Amino acid sequence: MKAAYYTGNQQFELKEATPETLHPGMVRLKVAYCGVCGTDVHIYHGKMDQRVRMPQVIGHEVSGEIAEIGEGVTGWKVGDRVAVRPLQPGAEDPSDNGQQHIGKNLKFIGIDTSGGMQTYWNVPAYTLHRLPENMPLELGALTEPLAVACHDVRLSRLQPGEHAVVIGGGPIGVLIALVARHKGASVLISEPNQTRLALCQTLDLPAVNPMATDLVNEVEAFTNGAMADVVFEVSGVAAGVQAMTQLARARGRIVMVAIHSEPKPVDLFRFFWRELQLIGTRVYEPEDFDEAIRLAASGKLPLDQLITQISPLEDIQAVFETIDNNPAGMKYLLQCTT
Repeated sequence: MKAAYYTGNQQFELKEATPETLHPGMVRLKVAYCGVCGTDVHIYHGKMDQRVRMPQVIGHEVSGEIAEIGEGVTGWKVGDRVAVRPLQPGAEDPSDNGQQHIGKNLKFIGIDTSGGMQTYWNVPAYTLHRLPENMPLELGALTEPLAVACHDVRLSRLQPGEHAVVIGGGPIGVLIALVARHKGASVLISEPNQTRLALCQTLDLPAVNPMATDLVNEVEAFTNGAMADVVFEVSGVAAGVQAMTQLARARGRIVMVAIHSEPKPVDLFRFFWRELQLIGTRVYEPEDFDEAIRLAASGKLPLDQLITQISPLEDIQAVFETIDNNPAGMKYLLQCTT
């Protein structure tokens, strides 16, 4: 089998490898596709070298088929088509409050442990979600990021007829917009990149460039003066944080989706003055994966238009270099078996 190892210094090394021992409670997947996540790009840039154990196979947006079943695994058979929910809860801490998907001792499979950018991948059976037979495995690899969007929209308490603004039109931002629109909301995306703005237009998603127009005025016009019921901050930049409090109506909800690794100024006075709510979101829960699969299989979301490129695993180095050179791209998939 082939496996792509991250070795540091923005380098991957493709090697012939032997499948790991299949332990009880595990299944061996024949990986069909593995998507490249923004987190994978951060790893490639060396920003998580203190966390990954080099050389390491990374990747967690995976679809595939079960190739072998470990001892004690029930309910699955060889050939079943699946997506992976790559979370490994650790021992529950009292501070977890029962939320093991964000628990203190949580490990993220594909970051803290070996990932899916290889031909065969061993994962715990409890991480598997069944994919319908009629669902292309390419779309199956989008289940994980779509589950993020489903989780974010669910926690926002978005209702049909409400107005939502998504700050940031990257892959997760567009997925959030598509899910929110499917739920019956009116959605506006704020995104400065012209290529991504053009994609939003193709997807019939209203979008504006905050660098070329006054975003507050645009939201006011979009909502007939009401402003947004929900604002999703997905940009991860200071300008997005600055804008989010200006776009929400009284008692509006602001959903923090992006990872802000460094503190940024927040207009706390607006939270007081307009009784705003700030909602943190991270990863997903099993029901979000189930909803993501239902949505993807239904054909009601134009997910295929979000796939920028599909490349063989052998081209992994070129794929990451392409992502660096094409920041407007959306989802890049690695085909791990032929």
